[in-house]
Amino acid sequence: MAPTKTTKGKAAAKNTKDSKAKAARKVALQGAHGHHSRKVRYSVSFHRPKTLRLAREPKYPRKSHSPCAADGPVPDDRLIEEHNTLVFLVDLKSNKRQIKDAVKKLWDVQAAKVNTLIRPDGKKKAYVRLTADHDALDVANKVSPPGFCSAAANSADGLHL
Repeated sequence: MAPTKTTKGKAAAKNTKDSKAKAARKVALQGAHGHHSRKVRYSVSFHRPKTLRLAREPKYPRKSHSPCAADGPVPDDRLIEEHNTLVFLVDLKSNKRQIKDAVKKLWDVQAAKVNTLIRPDGKKKAYVRLTADHDALDVANKVSPPGFCSAAANSADGLHL
């Protein structure tokens, strides 16, 4: 008998090309994310994921007011000597925490507490009580012009504006 011609090599090559084409077709139909399974949720309430929150870097400062007045404390001898308290005229928008921080930054004294009021003329007045280790009279003489405490005695109500 004569040897017959075998076509095993050509058929095998044709099958591999066919299977590759079928696989490519399947991927094209499903898309790249075809095997994605749904995430299991263990809670009924949705919590938005925490994302990156960068700090603001403004081009210029939006507010340009300092909480404390630049001219120093308002003279009031009774409060300074008896209650270890300084009186300041401050910006209307400043709060007690800002006033306390500004006094510490400007004059290096620790404030025990801050009371504020808005006067009838629309200015805000802050009573800053100092801690026991700071003397209000020394601080007042350090931050104010000479004759500060004697000026309070000469005025009728103890306020020089």
